[in-house]
Amino acid sequence: MLFVNTLLYVLAFFFIWFGAGLIVSSASKFSSKLRLSPFAFSFIFLGILTSTPEFSVGLQAVASNRPEIFVGNLLGGIVVLFLVIIPLLAVFGNGISLKNELDNKTLLITLGIILTPSLFILDKKVTTLEGAMLVFLYLVLLFFVERKNGIFDRSNEQLFNIKAYSYKDILKMLLGIGIVFVSSSLIVDKTTYFAGIFNISAFYISLFVIALGTNLPELSLAVRSVISRKREIAMGDYMGSAAANTLLFGIFTLLHGGEVLTVSNFAVTFLFITAALSLFYLFFHTKNYISRGNGLALLGIYVIFVIVELTR
Repeated sequence: MLFVNTLLYVLAFFFIWFGAGLIVSSASKFSSKLRLSPFAFSFIFLGILTSTPEFSVGLQAVASNRPEIFVGNLLGGIVVLFLVIIPLLAVFGNGISLKNELDNKTLLITLGIILTPSLFILDKKVTTLEGAMLVFLYLVLLFFVERKNGIFDRSNEQLFNIKAYSYKDILKMLLGIGIVFVSSSLIVDKTTYFAGIFNISAFYISLFVIALGTNLPELSLAVRSVISRKREIAMGDYMGSAAANTLLFGIFTLLHGGEVLTVSNFAVTFLFITAALSLFYLFFHTKNYISRGNGLALLGIYVIFVIVELTR
């Protein structure tokens, strides 16, 4: 029985990766046809679309009255993005740059909004008001990014022209979304199962296992961007995806009517999240660049994070 459940768990993550791949490939084609800034398109649109696994897992968690699953998944996703995926892109892509894509003010606002859910979690309770604030902050961020890139200007009026989109790509995207939602339901169910079998908090399973699994689309995008030398697409997606976690956190909190964290001593996790975002800002603020050495340093911090979390 344990073997069968483990196999189903692994297969669910594979199908999430496959379904999200359909979504990302279709969205990338839309970007090239619409002549939008690769970074801006990735930040706003790919950031949301590659968060489909997180959205689906969160909905299933709320429906199952297991909010600790979406909390661990969304917060763990921030750690994975900034301490695993972005560093890997820097290491294998020989460095990454955000020059001319995000000014210092917008970058600082973005990282602050990404950090906000962790701040709200410190007292182990996120209220309905705080959930609404998280949604509002994400909308403010969209305003800043859109103002800089003019995505919805008249010059981009083709964005709203249905003829600019391929029906084949739309169907592929819808199929991908369907696969992701079915797989997510299975993941939530099996996470609850394994939490009971091994007497491990569902929060910690979500923080490590689900967070890695639901960020497989971002990881595959890193590989593709290194091969195609279009790292600005990947970086736009990562920043947008991390910011979208704040939006999703707010939405799920509102759906759940206020959420209480079920683990003690979240402060250690908070410190690692803060360190990840602070180092990211430091690297880009000083030289608009993350070198291969910087990437290796961030990966080292993730190893320490895993060791600390699993041994306390």
